[in-house]
Amino acid sequence: MPTIAINGVDYHYRRRGSGHPFIVLHGFTGSTESWQDQMDSFAPLADTIVVDLLGHGRTESPSASARYAMEAAADDIVALATKLGIKQFHLLGYSMGGRLALALALRYPDRVTSLTLESASPGIVDEQRREERRRADESLASLIETDGVEAFVSRWERLPLFSSQMTQAESRKDRLRRQRLANNSTGLANSLRGMGTGSQPSLWRLLPSVNTPTLLICGALDQKFVQIGKQMAAQMPDARLRIMPDAGHSIHFEQPLAFALTVSEFINDQNCRKA
Repeated sequence: MPTIAINGVDYHYRRRGSGHPFIVLHGFTGSTESWQDQMDSFAPLADTIVVDLLGHGRTESPSASARYAMEAAADDIVALATKLGIKQFHLLGYSMGGRLALALALRYPDRVTSLTLESASPGIVDEQRREERRRADESLASLIETDGVEAFVSRWERLPLFSSQMTQAESRKDRLRRQRLANNSTGLANSLRGMGTGSQPSLWRLLPSVNTPTLLICGALDQKFVQIGKQMAAQMPDARLRIMPDAGHSIHFEQPLAFALTVSEFINDQNCRKA
């Protein structure tokens, strides 16, 4: 896996395929390994770059939590694209990576050709609720540092949010667990502190300014994010919402073929619009 120095941090990424560049961002506890089911589908369509986000996978994990702030993470991804000679790119983000993708599209609108958000949120509007979530994220971060990654992952994968993953084959669930366990406690804890939903400023009021063509994907079994997706689609000028049947929060994991087809069709549509 190639390494590139970005703002003082060594980032790992994978690059495959040809065509218009397409940057793909995983969720919390994920890595480039999260997208191996989709790479065969994306590569013939686009120059696909999957990235280990700050504190995840083989990318470095700085000790200062402020380094993980959403704005700094967005700057890192754009700097990575620039170093790779990429001016504009399609962008896909899942969950935490989706929140980052949205923040990046708002911060660098001229760089993003299209935006795909899987099970993503613009954050929490209410300041009191956001502070409560920030304290909860801090408690979880401290728990990771105290008990270690293995104990945390065992707790994390039992969350109701991921209950629909239990229908997957044991080999796939084992692969997902190994990928999660490959992360380190410093990176995961500081990701919660710097990029957690409690730390992220609410982006809801900025949604009407997102003119980038956007695909919102939610799993039908994940009703919380279905409602969020509907609210986002109603406020964004050029957004379409796709609710995927028989899927929960991690659609790309639970329905990999349907997910890849949906995203590929959207990317192809955008490429045709630019042609």
